[in-house]
Amino acid sequence: MRKKMLKIVAVLLIFVSGMATTVLTETNRHFEILKNIEIFANVYREVNTNYVDEIDPGQFMRTGIDAMVGSLDPFTNYISESDIESYRFMTEGKYHGIGAVSAIHGDYVTITSIYKDQPADKAGLKVGDQIVAVDGASAKGKTMDEFNLIIKGYPGTSVDLTVKRPGESKNINITLVRGEVDVQNVPFHGMVTENVGYIALTVFTKDAGRNIKNAFKELKENNPDLDGLILDLRGNGGGLLREAVSICNIFIPKDELVVSTRGKVKDWDRSFKTMGEPFDLEIPLTVLINKNSASASEIVSGVMQDYDRGVLIGQRSYGKGLVQNTMDVGYNSKVKITTAKYYIPSQRCIQSVEYKDGEPVEIADDLRAKFTTRNGRTVLDGGGVKPDVLIDAPNKGVMKGLTEENLIFDFVTEYCLNIDSIKSIENYHFNDFNSFVNFLEDRDYKFEMDSEKLLKQLSKKAQEDGFALNGELSALENKMRGSKRQEVLKHEEEIVAMIEKEIATRFHYQEGQIRMGLRNDKEIKEAISLLNDRERYNKVLGK
Repeated sequence: MRKKMLKIVAVLLIFVSGMATTVLTETNRHFEILKNIEIFANVYREVNTNYVDEIDPGQFMRTGIDAMVGSLDPFTNYISESDIESYRFMTEGKYHGIGAVSAIHGDYVTITSIYKDQPADKAGLKVGDQIVAVDGASAKGKTMDEFNLIIKGYPGTSVDLTVKRPGESKNINITLVRGEVDVQNVPFHGMVTENVGYIALTVFTKDAGRNIKNAFKELKENNPDLDGLILDLRGNGGGLLREAVSICNIFIPKDELVVSTRGKVKDWDRSFKTMGEPFDLEIPLTVLINKNSASASEIVSGVMQDYDRGVLIGQRSYGKGLVQNTMDVGYNSKVKITTAKYYIPSQRCIQSVEYKDGEPVEIADDLRAKFTTRNGRTVLDGGGVKPDVLIDAPNKGVMKGLTEENLIFDFVTEYCLNIDSIKSIENYHFNDFNSFVNFLEDRDYKFEMDSEKLLKQLSKKAQEDGFALNGELSALENKMRGSKRQEVLKHEEEIVAMIEKEIATRFHYQEGQIRMGLRNDKEIKEAISLLNDRERYNKVLGK
């Protein structure tokens, strides 16, 4: 009896000791947090008070916060008051602004895309317009953050823009009334052949699931021969998790697991299943993805793969398997924190495990854990969703250089000065490639390929180390410059396709870009071929 009592006492002592250790550890953690907050505040105050030059307190603190959250992962971010509209667009598909996409070209912010029937479109802004002044104040040298801060505002308020338009000798004054900008998440759906339908989804904002279902329903009602569907998620960076679940529910049965989340706070772990009856369990499905398909796009494509419901075509996806929750931190600011990882039905997590310069590093297949689909096919974790049918990405060298230096954009801006419209997207063909080559020659082929960038780094390093390689490096530079023209000519077909898409965008907005792209699209052609070969389709899915 005594021995039994001693055992009970020993167990109780161990339990109490463990509890005390836990409480002590938690107390130490809270002390460390409070201590470091005090140190941080003291450093911030002393530097602001005593530093030799004037410091912008807001920018100084923003630098500290960005560095702090930036040490975690690329998706934990501080969202300041000026960033709220971008955050609102990702969650609602709406924002208060002008309805245009812009980027820095030279000294000025330049309009690169306009949303149809939105404020910028109604005011008469055009792609290629450079904003030289806002409300009378010069916009020269403004960063995108500075520009967005002054251009966005509440619906009904106006802003006066001074615009430098290509082909015009004088600047143009435009008064633009801001509005509630509503961006379509399904900008186009239609038939690509007599029996194959196509739906493009650009972002998982509010009602994405309903819009996909309605588009699919319309295709079925208007096309009795429909017996294959292409869902295009290329370039779709994700959005709302509930919309990903809703889209999966169109194609898979009720009560099937779509995704589960697991994090440090176990009470927040959740599983999401399909809630309603599916719309179509039978139609052969292909899903297009690429390296810019992320988050919710990877959930949908991964779920279709795990349940062997559709064939994935394209390139490996981005690899974002993290869940973020947003918390208010005062003064209309928020912090978006990674709180969990998500796992799709095969129980794999597609989160990339290594980053370089904020971008995922591709991990070799033999280093990734193996899982199986419902039909027993092997799938991998730890670095995006790998397509069932891999299609090589477009040539990175010359295409990347032309895009980064805005040369195709600038050429099309000049070219469209002589075109009033293109009536039929499907029948329009750009047949003047020589004019593009001449345009590049006038610009002295001023775009850099990766090899040239490496050569410049070598030249700089050689000089630092005291090596006299000027002659040899100059010869290499001249040889590379001479080969650029040959590279451009070699990739004429790809460049023409990009030019045609850019031209279609100028006259028919986002829908025009998508419709023009369908004509020259390798992934679309592969999807059509696969959907029309049912034996091959079933073999890929392991049926």
